[in-house]
Amino acid sequence: MNAPTTPALDFEGVSLAFGNLPVLRDVTLQVGRDEFCALIGPNGGGKSTLVKLALGLLRPDAGRVSVLGTTPEQARPRVGYVPQFATFPRDFPITVREAVLHGRLGRRGWWRAPGGADRQAAEAALAATEVADLAARPIAGLSGGQLQRVLIARALATEPELLLLDEPTAHVDSQAEHGLFELLALLRTRGSGMAIVMVSHDVGLVSRHVDRIACLNRSLVCHSAVPLAPGVLERLYGVPVRLVDHRHGPAHEEAIG
Repeated sequence: MNAPTTPALDFEGVSLAFGNLPVLRDVTLQVGRDEFCALIGPNGGGKSTLVKLALGLLRPDAGRVSVLGTTPEQARPRVGYVPQFATFPRDFPITVREAVLHGRLGRRGWWRAPGGADRQAAEAALAATEVADLAARPIAGLSGGQLQRVLIARALATEPELLLLDEPTAHVDSQAEHGLFELLALLRTRGSGMAIVMVSHDVGLVSRHVDRIACLNRSLVCHSAVPLAPGVLERLYGVPVRLVDHRHGPAHEEAIG
């Protein structure tokens, strides 16, 4: 069967305001079916709002949003989502395996008991994210990096065609952050055909792993292949920016612009 030709994510002239506050202005962005795209920009620049539009949680005031060739609402069962924060209390009495299995609710419906296909998908997601050895552990006992891998596993259990991650490394240490990017790179090498859109603040790290970077500050400042052209980050953040290489060894700084 031929691969779909429609983009995984397609924003055309999208604008949105909350009251008198414009959040997005005339944003046009396409992400291909097997593409890894990072979305960067300052706080309040509209990154999380764009993700919510893709999930169908918000509707634009103007323009069009298409996900996997259909509306965001219709595409939602085919989309995996990893939030900034766990959407359940850390002390909730649930194991890692149960948390990942909950990712199948969009596929089977909350009123149905999980079947064999659900359990198989959950086990595959646990293995893919390298947390199968934690499956019986309560989530309360996980580190921040382990919990983020579990949240990614929960999203992968939906067998998504599009994976949306809203700053998944915001509350983990540098080692866990590198591990999560390596995990996403590994998932891509396995030929899943899944598109990935990640919101991130770590420009230096994402630029080594993604196919393309979209720079958003209410409007799309750039939409380019990496590395970023000189001056782009200054235009995006409005101040001089330096990238710091996080690799082990002597620190390396590179001025941008």
